[in-house]
Amino acid sequence: MKLLTIAIPCYNSAAYMERCIESLLPGGEEVEILIVDDGSQKDNTAEIADQYEKNYPGICRAIHQENGGHGEAVNTGLRNAQGIFFKVVDSDDWVNGEAYREVLNTLRRFAHENQRLDMLLTNFVYEKQGAKRKAVMNYRTAIPKDELIDWSSVRMFMLGQYILMHSVVYRTELLRGCGLELPKHTFYVDNIFVYQPLPHVKSMYYLDVNFYRYFIGRDDQSVNETVMIGRIDQQIRVNKIMIDVMGEQDFSTKDPHLKKYMLIYLSKIMMVTSMMLILDGSKEALAKKADIWAYLKEHDAEDYKKLRAGLLGILMNLPGRVGRRATILGYKAARKFVGFN
Repeated sequence: MKLLTIAIPCYNSAAYMERCIESLLPGGEEVEILIVDDGSQKDNTAEIADQYEKNYPGICRAIHQENGGHGEAVNTGLRNAQGIFFKVVDSDDWVNGEAYREVLNTLRRFAHENQRLDMLLTNFVYEKQGAKRKAVMNYRTAIPKDELIDWSSVRMFMLGQYILMHSVVYRTELLRGCGLELPKHTFYVDNIFVYQPLPHVKSMYYLDVNFYRYFIGRDDQSVNETVMIGRIDQQIRVNKIMIDVMGEQDFSTKDPHLKKYMLIYLSKIMMVTSMMLILDGSKEALAKKADIWAYLKEHDAEDYKKLRAGLLGILMNLPGRVGRRATILGYKAARKFVGFN
């Protein structure tokens, strides 16, 4: 059995996937790198994947499938994973070598000592093209570092501080056990990947290293603002699935810190969805914004009240044109400061 499976969803990724793969090869025989070619046709992604499998047998494996989108590529990776732990690294991103060694040392220690680790967290760096300042997402104020803990030891997450796919390594059997199945042909499913397993996490460990390098800057990238507005229906689909996940939970037997964090995460997704619709500004878009808040109210009235009365809920629902302009100004200031998009 491998220590860690890393799935790399690839779709016409020939221009940058080699940097990603090369950064992961130093993991050696303990690591399984699944290069999932999601029906690429415009370049030689498939050939590059096959060449890595040929050059690194036992480490790299090329998997070819009909196009199903990012989520289906992750599903395929999870179905084929032989590692104790599972991570997704997007093909235009990469990892830091020194931090990678620390991650593997940590995972190896838990595996050899037969201690159950459900979720490992590390920092990630926004590698925004052209930006002089590289913003780092860390969890020092929220989670004790270098300790195996449960939700009761989690402290308050700051505004804008949240767990993303880039920062998480899950235990493979936990992902399978919670029934994770990401929707096909849908962007932004990385939020579901992180969110749905959270109620099943009993133990976590925070390693304070800048492991994952999250590249931002391609014009066709899914987090590009214009692209997100064009794909808003997919963002809404993800948002509704997360509302459903939240509404299905019985938190009466779970630590209150878990629900508190899941509400923070859901508020962030509600904010992103609302903001893209506000930026669109059309009557149809504003109607969709009203609909997603109505969906939350219908499926989880208690949490709707909490989110609607919170700071982000208030900012996303300021009335009239003047209110929407104020919201947009606040968003642009936050984007410049944090360095996202």
